[in-house]
Amino acid sequence: MNGTIRTMPGNPYPQGANSDGAGVNFSLFSENATGVELCLYDDRDENLETARITITEQTDCVWHIYLQGAKPGLRYGYRVQGPYDPNSGHRFNPAKLLIDPYAKSIDGTLRWDDALFGYTIGHPDQDLSRDDRDSAPFVPKSVVVDRYFDWRNDSQLHIPWHETIIYELHVKGFTMQHPEIPADLRGTYAGLAHPAAIDYLKKLGITSVELMPIHHSVADRHLLERGLTNYWGYNSIGFFAPDARFSAAGSAGDQVAEFKNMVRSLHSAGLEVILDVVYNHTAEGNHLGPTVSFRGIDNTAYYRAVDGQPRYYMDYTGCGNTLNMRHPRALQLLMDSLRYWVTEMHVDGFRFDLAAALARELHEVDRLGAFFDIIHQDPTLSQVKLIAEPWDLGEGGYQVGNFPVLWSEWNGRYRDCVRDYWRGSDQGIAEFASRLTGSSDLYESGGRKPYASINFLTAHDGFTLNDLVSYNERHNENNGEENRDGESNNRSWNCGVEGPAGDKREVNVLRARQKRNFLATLFLSLGVPMLLAGDELGRTQRGNNNGYCQDNEISWLDWENVDLKQLEFAKELIQFRKEHPVFCRRKWFQGKSIRGGDVNDLAWFRPDGEQMSDEDWGAGFAKSLGVFLNGDEIPSVDAAGRRVLDQSFYLIFNAHWEPVEFILPPEIWGQSWTRVLDTRNGDAPAEDNWQRAAGTKINIESRSLVVMSRVA
Repeated sequence: MNGTIRTMPGNPYPQGANSDGAGVNFSLFSENATGVELCLYDDRDENLETARITITEQTDCVWHIYLQGAKPGLRYGYRVQGPYDPNSGHRFNPAKLLIDPYAKSIDGTLRWDDALFGYTIGHPDQDLSRDDRDSAPFVPKSVVVDRYFDWRNDSQLHIPWHETIIYELHVKGFTMQHPEIPADLRGTYAGLAHPAAIDYLKKLGITSVELMPIHHSVADRHLLERGLTNYWGYNSIGFFAPDARFSAAGSAGDQVAEFKNMVRSLHSAGLEVILDVVYNHTAEGNHLGPTVSFRGIDNTAYYRAVDGQPRYYMDYTGCGNTLNMRHPRALQLLMDSLRYWVTEMHVDGFRFDLAAALARELHEVDRLGAFFDIIHQDPTLSQVKLIAEPWDLGEGGYQVGNFPVLWSEWNGRYRDCVRDYWRGSDQGIAEFASRLTGSSDLYESGGRKPYASINFLTAHDGFTLNDLVSYNERHNENNGEENRDGESNNRSWNCGVEGPAGDKREVNVLRARQKRNFLATLFLSLGVPMLLAGDELGRTQRGNNNGYCQDNEISWLDWENVDLKQLEFAKELIQFRKEHPVFCRRKWFQGKSIRGGDVNDLAWFRPDGEQMSDEDWGAGFAKSLGVFLNGDEIPSVDAAGRRVLDQSFYLIFNAHWEPVEFILPPEIWGQSWTRVLDTRNGDAPAEDNWQRAAGTKINIESRSLVVMSRVA
């Protein structure tokens, strides 16, 4: 900022740095600080401090000042005075430049140096000592942004939950090697907004992209020292700032407009944008971590301390700290961030990483915690998609099925059960039936709908689909942790390169069929399907099931080596699901007759064509099952836009290692059936149209799924 600085008292709200065209208002919350300084930096040299201004105005623990004539693009940071007394939970250190928690843009990356730490590295008293070296040269600067953007009447799409198909992707990983995206746009928001990327997503048929974390994050020091980085980005330091890692336009505020343009472009194509957000912890780590923002602004307000030992942090996340949802200002920060991404950035929803940690008002997880109460009462946030990863790493943290109405959840029990079924493990068939039909045992009693279940078989964390059926053991050697990191039991199927010796061609055939089984089960299940980006292409991470630190070809999608048959199969499955509402009902199956008739909306059958009895359900570990889905009362829309009744279907599952003979149900369920899908080969060969009458015996190949449509 050049020229004479004219200051005015300013206002405490809104928090952060906000330009009004005539100047910029700065405000920062800290209830325990004794003084706050605003530091300004040169436009061209981010480390050249041009002014240091003492803030004297304070309202309700918010320090504020107005700089007349200041403009967007201004770089700044804070220094906060107060007691350095870790045993009391206070870690103020004015030698450390601090990132604004409300910064809408962050310029640069953290450059690791011992000066970043509030204590002297190597001191015998560890963090009880105080380090007075200036950290400013190593800290990225907060940037004042220009809020103006021409949205062209853009708004959230509000695609109904039961019509939603989620595609989890990493902005860089999806675009970095795409041959049709210009090289200078690959790996960026602009790359994801490119017509080539959008055209692919549209043709695939998904409705919503779930972006892995795009909040500004920090790469861990130990990773950088090993030549790696925090590729996934679950290490946030700025809850309002789009990460400059993914910016083609620059980092001095330009990434904000680039992100908005990406959202607008995706919306124009009918695609929702859901953000994977990490509000449970920050990149400052445990009590021995660096002081770069929250810790130096007000440690006791922002972080959950151990009761009676405020020097240490409660760690429900495995990342060293947990945000303090018991403090109203920490809660306000999260709510302000969420509203900002909806109102200013137009995103359509959120997936909350380790969401159980957000519910911990006391030690236990409180499903009616203040965080959830506030969201439910908020007229903006209660209208967007809310998805929980319903667990954390603390005691009692596995909370699948326990989140409130309005929330959907990553259904970890669906993933585990379906994997177990198709690998032929000895599990109760009843649970598989429940997962296939929306997991009513988890969600119905709480008044939630089938779309409370986000069904997935793979995600960023774990094997890709291809690797799930190809590897029995993880291969994370490139992570530099002696292959000890990552999940050790991914319920892989022992038919791969590490599987039993046998004919290589036969093994490959079985692998391909197993991938089709997983995909077909996913898109034929009641609930909301989530597909991991690249699974439809046959993407491999070469056995790495924890690619969090691999910003390279291991994690990036390989667009040159695509399994075209699998891609086409996935497209057809998604289209098939969209065309038949019986697979994406808004209400639960009741297992009752339709309008007093003899045919139920749902029925289960043994291979001999008889309905499953209570004894059959309790008999143990059946691997073969038939299910009738009645579409008679579910309206669909034909090619001409006319409302018609959906078809009824008979699904046959055979996870046995040998073919199984099935008998089609009696005529009351349908007089004639035709095959529309068969995972044996990935299609439905003609073979006289494969039409069969009720009571006919049919042979179902080992480890395969057949879908039949009722003809009469």
